[in-house]
Amino acid sequence: VQLQASGGGLVQAGGSLRLSCAASGLTFSSYAMGWFRQAPGKERELVAAINWSGDSTTYADSVKGRFTISRDNAKNTVYLQINNLKPEDTAVYYCAAVVGWFRALRGSNYDYWGQGTLVTVSS
Repeated sequence: VQLQASGGGLVQAGGSLRLSCAASGLTFSSYAMGWFRQAPGKERELVAAINWSGDSTTYADSVKGRFTISRDNAKNTVYLQINNLKPEDTAVYYCAAVVGWFRALRGSNYDYWGQGTLVTVSS
């Protein structure tokens, strides 16, 4: 199984990014997907998750209204649209896969992880 995250970079506060995560080696449509982030010196946090069909999503309170998770099962890809970026969004962003929506709500349940993509927001 491979989860390849991409789309990170250096952006100014207020800008936008779209992260992508391409999955292979698994039946993508059978998995809920999550985006996590880990800032320097902080614990990893679940920022958004989406169920297998895309009709259920959840977000961390800190990103609601700015982050949007979506997926394209035909392309085996999950996306994270990030708008109105803030310096506190600076982190390595990871995608991960898990079977079962309720299991997706807890980070420790995830089965597969990608390598991460760095997002740096300058003020």
